[in-house]
Amino acid sequence: MSTSINPQNLPVAVIGAGPIGLAAAAHLLARGETPVVFEAGSNVGAAIREWGHVRLFSPWRYLVDREATALLEPTGWQMPNPEDLPLGRDLVEEYLEPLAAHPEIAPTLRLHTEVLSISRRGHDKMKDADRAEAPFVLRVRCPDGAEDEILARAVVDASGTWRTPNPLGASGVSALGESAASDHVTYGIPDVLGTSRERYAGKNVLVVGSGHSAFNVLLDLAALPDTAITWVVRRANAGQLFGGEQNDALPARGALGARARALVDSGAVHLVSMRVARLQSAPERLLVSGDDGETIGPFDEIIAATGFRPNLEITRELRLGLDTATEAPTALAPLIDPNVHSCGTVPPHGADELKHPEPNFFTVGMKSYGRAPTFLTLTGYEQVRSVVAALVGDWESAWNVELVLPETGVCSTGAGTGGSCGSARDESTTASLVSEAELLVAAPRSAPVLARVGGGSDELAVAQGTACCSAVAQTTCCENSAKDACCGTTGTTTSSTCGCQ
Repeated sequence: MSTSINPQNLPVAVIGAGPIGLAAAAHLLARGETPVVFEAGSNVGAAIREWGHVRLFSPWRYLVDREATALLEPTGWQMPNPEDLPLGRDLVEEYLEPLAAHPEIAPTLRLHTEVLSISRRGHDKMKDADRAEAPFVLRVRCPDGAEDEILARAVVDASGTWRTPNPLGASGVSALGESAASDHVTYGIPDVLGTSRERYAGKNVLVVGSGHSAFNVLLDLAALPDTAITWVVRRANAGQLFGGEQNDALPARGALGARARALVDSGAVHLVSMRVARLQSAPERLLVSGDDGETIGPFDEIIAATGFRPNLEITRELRLGLDTATEAPTALAPLIDPNVHSCGTVPPHGADELKHPEPNFFTVGMKSYGRAPTFLTLTGYEQVRSVVAALVGDWESAWNVELVLPETGVCSTGAGTGGSCGSARDESTTASLVSEAELLVAAPRSAPVLARVGGGSDELAVAQGTACCSAVAQTTCCENSAKDACCGTTGTTTSSTCGCQ
């Protein structure tokens, strides 16, 4: 292979053909770039298809990207009723599939092609000399099973986190016996009322997890006949377990929490506080023990709605700057910390916050948030717009990031905190407010608008929020009087009860 390859003549590799990956391709095409989109699944939106039975709680008008729409509309494509709430499969069939079939997008797709690794041509992770000038090498597994290498001038990783769910174990690793019990454990949101009905109907089922994915599972299980449901969460008391309910700016999302609360209050669901440590086999069933030795069960089936984490293995030979806790890009991590940001307070971010020490490599979409569960699709669309602008050298556009986020009606992730924006740090009280299956939620018009102004400065212009501290207030109100003004609390020390840092 020639050593005189000019990286600028190479395509931009996009990993993942979900909503964010296809949006990245549309933005690249609009800028005159050549994308190549790798998708491990046999179809676009492969992950969404696995939860296609789940109804989103945002209407269509919040679920499409601007550049993607600009491509589709001249073909005669029309958005479904903007106020309708689609199922996951509707999003795939009525938006992603037409986009993938577009004559400009279709040639860029490499379906059933798994990216195995990303590196720099002729450079391992240790080698410095001329590193930035070396093209990226993507090792891929082709549809016929053979491996190949593709060169790219830049890489946009929009591969998501759906394939790497968090384990049941409260310590971040699999519970003892979890692997051995895999035949009775399902991760994510199974189609309880459809293809998986026989697996769960009439059984004793355990659900683990505290986010909206768990709500969906509980509500479906409750519709099955003669099904006993136990729900395990880590927190010691319910607190804000059920989300914003009637205070949520997206009514369908708030309704999930309200309906889940009703199931618990009625006794249809037995709520247990436990940090799962061990799974033990009983004849054809499972016993589940916590780290304090308490044991519950036996259960026929377990559903782990415990969230997701990024797969970092494919980037082992790249120089990434990742936060040690969230596994998000270092500059982005404090802006999305779910212990502080869960209610529309995530500030604008784009190429600057998403970049790594490895030039021209960007992680976008759900994967960019690492283990943080607060990602929204509209955020991903704005991310790729900014990243593509940066890749073509339009830094003014890359820096002018605008972001509109929905209020959840919950500003504190800690149960029982005092202010409107509590920030309890104990992991056991951290609410998983938006999971991978809810990532396609966009913003209501009433949410605060945050806009970056100036060429890459950190100054934020913030419209008035509706219920909690603004992003600016959280990072600047350090005195008690300021905390009182911005958060409505009455603390007597400089330790904030409203999430201010």
